[in-house]
Amino acid sequence: MRLPTRKSEKNNLTPIDLHITQQKYDELSAKFIKLKKSRPRLSDEVKRLSEMGDFSENAAYQIAKSKLRGLNRRLAETEYMLSHAVIILPPSQHVVDLGSKVVVEVNGQEKQYTILGSSETDPLVGIISHNSPIGAALIGRQVGDVIKIKLKDREVVYKIIKIA
Repeated sequence: MRLPTRKSEKNNLTPIDLHITQQKYDELSAKFIKLKKSRPRLSDEVKRLSEMGDFSENAAYQIAKSKLRGLNRRLAETEYMLSHAVIILPPSQHVVDLGSKVVVEVNGQEKQYTILGSSETDPLVGIISHNSPIGAALIGRQVGDVIKIKLKDREVVYKIIKIA
């Protein structure tokens, strides 16, 4: 099924990182089922409101139609993500890769990072993307490696202490 795309929707497509954990995949599957179940109700609402007359002056119809378009878009995005997902497998403990938990020493302090796909990042708890400057620099490295990462205004040195 091909969904119509409005002019306003054509240029706001953002690239999606397809690397996800099994847990995220299961969450997306549950979300997809929930969205799919809500579609008939919204579709019936649009049909009911369309019978009220002139579309151009029927604000309730316009709002319901907009909600249905949004739901269809979320369904298409979620379905695409599920069908093209790359599940992150348990990594090697010798080399940093997607799914690795890495303990590094930076400025005399130890920090732990988990490297996952962009859709699961949470820097406040140490979950970083493999596309981030730190994540990209750590990928492929081993225990004992020293990495210099250039940030906006300074250079930071990271030493890998442990890979789990």
